[in-house]
This record gives sequence, structure tokens and C-alpha cells, in this order.
Amino acid sequence: MDGGNQYNLRTVEEVFRDFKGRRAGLIKALTTDVGDFYEQCDPEKENLCLYGHPNEQWEVNLPAEEVPPELPEPALGINFARDGMQEKDWLSLVSVHSDAWLLAVAFYFGARFGFDKADRKRLFAMINDLPTIFEIVTGTSKKQAKEKSSVSNHSSNKSKSSSKARGSEPAKFSKSMQPKDEEEGLEEEDEDEDEDEQEHGETLCGACGENYASDEFWICCDICEKWFHGKCVKITPARAEHIKQYKCPSCSNKRARP
Repeated sequence: MDGGNQYNLRTVEEVFRDFKGRRAGLIKALTTDVGDFYEQCDPEKENLCLYGHPNEQWEVNLPAEEVPPELPEPALGINFARDGMQEKDWLSLVSVHSDAWLLAVAFYFGARFGFDKADRKRLFAMINDLPTIFEIVTGTSKKQAKEKSSVSNHSSNKSKSSSKARGSEPAKFSKSMQPKDEEEGLEEEDEDEDEDEQEHGETLCGACGENYASDEFWICCDICEKWFHGKCVKITPARAEHIKQYKCPSCSNKRARP
């Protein structure tokens, strides 16, 4: 746990930076580190909380002893519900409470340092531009993009690479691209690339929650069909070429757990 004494968050940008760091840590706990997080939330232990830290790390620990605490506290006793419901439902519940806690901490700092109406509105707008942890964990914000991707199932040089090397299979580039002549083919190819860029622009990384960027390497899990930055799951383009079926950390942990 961390207190607020070491923080001097005087501006909207500083509070937002703190929010993003804590958010990244919580997302890591509920996605790429979900196996470790699951094990630490032992129902036999006392009331436990999930904390996200500004340095993008997470921690499962007992609540603060001082009353009132220096910072707002996250949901208490998340470990007690772990074995009483489906894992995905439990993770969704924890993610909702984590979203609420992040907002509470951010606006605690805003109130503490006297943010006016305009500052509070700007802070919320910056926060609202990011998908919630719940949306990332459940994939809610990516359903539409996934449906479009499953229909088109193609990739250009600028679009994401995957373990299946989709971009290297011309037949999957576009189901409708059957040009009658070379000129028409080039025009349709340009339209498909623009459409592909627009579709994938809605896709979010299943680990960090950031948007798709055409100049970054991405990989798709063949089990849950979520997309990830290669750097977030420690997969390089060279390594991906030798993976027949890629499983993200979350799917790998689910399969390994009895």
C-alpha cells in the first residue's frame, strides 16, 4: 500500500499520470498476471484488497489500519468471493470495484488540492477517454471491432501481425477483393487498407488497454481472440513466426489451473 504523503499532485496532468499508473497496475493483475493474482486471493486469509500503485505495479494486501485512511480504500474482502462464483464473473466484479476506486483516488486528490469546476471536468474527460478496467477485462469495448475483424480477417503491412501470419495469406486479405483489372484492384486495395485501419483502430490491447497503432507489432490469442501488444506479452515478430497456436497469459493460466 502507499500513502498520499509522498505525492504532491498539484496539477490535473499529475493526477492523471497517477491515475494511469495505478490503472496499468490493476489491469496487469487482472489480465497478464491473473494467475498470480488468483493465487494470492486465498479465501482462507483475512479481508484482502487489490491496490494499484503509480509505478504500474499491483499488490494484494490487508487494508490500511489507520482510520480514516490517507487515501480512499479499494473494495474489502475480494478474496472471499473467489471460489463462490465463476472466475470470469469474479474478475469482472473486482474490475468494477477497481474502476470505482481509481475514480475515488483521482478526485480525492482533486478535492485535496482545490481543483475548480473546470479542472475537475478536464480530469474526468481525460479519464473518460480511456476504457474502463471492466471493459478491458470483459472485452466489452472490443466486441464490435472483433466482429468486424472476424468478417474481414485480413491485414496489410501497416496492420497488426499475428501468430497465424494472417498478413502473409493473400486469400485472407479481403474476401471481396477480386479485381477485374489491375487499376480496379489497386483502388479496392486502398479502400480495404483504409477500412482495415479504421476497424482495428477501435481495438484495444488486452493487457494495457491502449489503442491499436499501425506501427506496433500485435498478436492475437487463438483461444479468447483478444489482441495484445507484442511488448506487453513479451512476444517478438520473430518468435511469433514459430508459434502455431498462441495462448495469452490469461488463457494459459486457466488451462493450467485445476
